Amino acid sequence: MSEPTWISLLPPLLAIGLAIKTRQVYLSLAGGIWLGCTILSGWNPAAGLSESIEYGVRVLGCTPEELGEPCNPGEAKVVLFTLVIGALIATLSASGGVSGFVSWLERRRWVTNGRRAQLLAWIIGVVIFIESNITVLVAGSVSRPLFDRYRISREKLAYLIDSTSAPICILIPLNAWGAYNLGILNRLGVEDSLGVFLRSILFNFYSFAAVLLALAVVLWKLDWGPMKRAEKRAAEGEVLSAGAMPMMDEGVLGSEEEPPIPPRA
Repeated sequence: MSEPTWISLLPPLLAIGLAIKTRQVYLSLAGGIWLGCTILSGWNPAAGLSESIEYGVRVLGCTPEELGEPCNPGEAKVVLFTLVIGALIATLSASGGVSGFVSWLERRRWVTNGRRAQLLAWIIGVVIFIESNITVLVAGSVSRPLFDRYRISREKLAYLIDSTSAPICILIPLNAWGAYNLGILNRLGVEDSLGVFLRSILFNFYSFAAVLLALAVVLWKLDWGPMKRAEKRAAEGEVLSAGAMPMMDEGVLGSEEEPPIPPRA
């Protein structure tokens, strides 16, 4: 295939479709990679499987000499980093760590109503600025039980986390986002890359607006349109909309049928 055609859209479409259907991200990505390699191998599924495995091995540990061309193992590091963080969050949830922390917050009367639960999600999103994926995982794991308890919709939880995780990371240079942007400026030959980056922070209008608007929504309960309908539904005990399929398997964080682990926080 010398020129891209509509067939090049099939691998990402397969990956997206599998992710929505199975809620297994890495399995879906593997399916997309296999289909792409199969297409490149002349629609030979066996050769596509072999090429997929070979590419995976090369990404996890390769040198330019082995491939005859530059390679970037950074993608594999990102995947492994996300897996480790996700496993840590799942372990903390299944072992009772998250429920213990939630109980500790309620005993201290720091979270006693829905507004405070929303404010906690916003604060976590602002305070944890090391990496946006960590912010999403931590804020979601800690806030979800509180949102369910105080009957706040999952839509509101998703909005608050999304409006603080990435926007706050781009405003603070002391994280992976800052290092990435500084690297881009250095490659472009900018002499005072740090100074340029710091001065450009004031022009991140979307980031400032997203973070401040999320706080305003929490403090003054600014719910309109679909969000207002979602909050009304959640107030009646339906935190998820009818027919909703959460991207995360609820069983990962433990089943309600299993005896709860006593929190020791």
